[in-house]
Amino acid sequence: MRSTRQIGSRVALVAAVALALGMGVAPASAHPPRPGHSEKVPVATGYGGAVTTVDADATRVGLDVLRRGGNAVDAAVAAAATLGVTEPFSAGIGGGGFFVYYDAATGQVHTIDGRETAPMTMQSDAFVEDGVPIPFAEAVTSGLSVGVPGTPRTWATALDRWGSLDLRQALRGATEVARRGFVVDQTFVDQTTANAARFAAFRSSADLFLRHGAPPAVGSVFRNRDLAETYDVLAYRGVYAFYTGRLAREIVRTAQRPPVSRRSPLVVRPGLLELSDLASYEAPLRAPTLVSYRGFDVYGMAPPSSGGSTVGEALNILEARPGGPFDATQTLHGYLEASALAFADRNRYVGDPSFVDVPLEQLLSDGFAAERACLIDPAVALVKPVAPGAPDGDYAACEPATVGTEVSDGQSTTHLTTADRWGNVVAYTLTIESLGGNGIVVPGRGFLLNNELTDFNFTETQGGSDPNLPGPGKRPRSSMAPTIVLADGKPYLALGSPGGSTIITTVLQILVNRLDLGMDLPAAVAAPRATQRNTAAVQAEPGFDRTALQALGHVFTDNPEIGAATAIEFLPGGALLAVAEPARRGGGSAAVVHGG
Repeated sequence: MRSTRQIGSRVALVAAVALALGMGVAPASAHPPRPGHSEKVPVATGYGGAVTTVDADATRVGLDVLRRGGNAVDAAVAAAATLGVTEPFSAGIGGGGFFVYYDAATGQVHTIDGRETAPMTMQSDAFVEDGVPIPFAEAVTSGLSVGVPGTPRTWATALDRWGSLDLRQALRGATEVARRGFVVDQTFVDQTTANAARFAAFRSSADLFLRHGAPPAVGSVFRNRDLAETYDVLAYRGVYAFYTGRLAREIVRTAQRPPVSRRSPLVVRPGLLELSDLASYEAPLRAPTLVSYRGFDVYGMAPPSSGGSTVGEALNILEARPGGPFDATQTLHGYLEASALAFADRNRYVGDPSFVDVPLEQLLSDGFAAERACLIDPAVALVKPVAPGAPDGDYAACEPATVGTEVSDGQSTTHLTTADRWGNVVAYTLTIESLGGNGIVVPGRGFLLNNELTDFNFTETQGGSDPNLPGPGKRPRSSMAPTIVLADGKPYLALGSPGGSTIITTVLQILVNRLDLGMDLPAAVAAPRATQRNTAAVQAEPGFDRTALQALGHVFTDNPEIGAATAIEFLPGGALLAVAEPARRGGGSAAVVHGG
């Protein structure tokens, strides 16, 4: 077993290299700069706080908040609001997310559940017509898929409880980016192009994203003055303006009567959202999940997210696995097998805890982990999908694995990580679900609505006990896995990723890369990925080495890109190592307040 001190010391060389490469950040100006090319730097080392996101503008805005005396929560909200401008197809005030916060003053980890909720009129058969599930693409691009957005309430809750700024101050930088504009890159063009047919079907979406009948050009400046004005409403009237009043009525009208072009060939179903659904929305605080792994305390998000429970269970399985120490092949073999087993249990047991009795304590127990770990054979891979276990507190001899069923989720989200000079830390994952959400911009408001309700299972998949069917006021199961790791009670690592259900395996693989395989954090994030979610084949990026694992019976299929993580590691002496993707999703942006 590696000690915390041993692992921490290995980053010294990484820090020196980062400094040699000039990975600091230019001093902040009094006002955000005019639109220009912002270079993305994926690794930064230094002091005084750090921000890492997928976007250079969002990172800059968050960092400016830290430099002006704001804390990690302030910076996280400011960066998230900016991502709503520059990454509108992945996140924004029309969606939701999960916020994990380490409070340096108390040493405690807190979480906010900002997951979207189903309308109170939604029933378990909402996505079924004539006894048959409606086509998934038609469910996505509809008013029916819209859940009550949780992101604005999450921001207000976080700032009220732990921030030093109010919402008006936190939104200032993002509002300037929306009003002045940002420079369009290839990723923005590609994502707009991927949604062009859907956007063209709605007048409001086409007016914003296809202003001349086509996606904007690389290098052009994209402005979203409607969103700037919407942010002004929230800044000066408060978050209640989103959930009541005129703006709420416009959101409901858009979901109930989508502004479909008369020429559109798409079948667009109306939604069930009501004003009362928005007015009653809450973003509750929930106790985080917690497991111990290799001497570290790993905190994550509890249900309705399956991120914390599934990452935690998989880590427990790996630690309970007999034998070892393991070489790289056996470590990755264990990672894939533990992922499959944990996903089988996730699919069977995890849902909204207000509606489902989730056996969370047992799912994260050492006894259950040992019962599942005994199924891992070092010589041959399990036949997938495997059946779920029985987290019932009665853990006896190992029983043969049986066949289960597959379940899948959506794919588009974003994640950011922040830390401040006082030692506070935020890992925040937010989303509008599919790339481009439901495809519908609220007219005159500049933001897309989510399609989060398609995260529900459309029909029963668990033999009469499916925890993730739709229901009135219910929150669909999520895979978001914002994670904070403590060593001896102090922050050691904070991370997360987008990617639907691959979020879980991305976070898990980065942890395995860092804590088990001894990679430094930049290498752990950049390393080729593979994702096993209890499916017959493992999806893997082209660079992932498959040969030795294929010899054990693992079957592979190609996935060009898995996840887009951001992370911060806390180095000896108070230094911070901020890391983003070097290439995936166009690369990310990491920065620190003081380089060196």
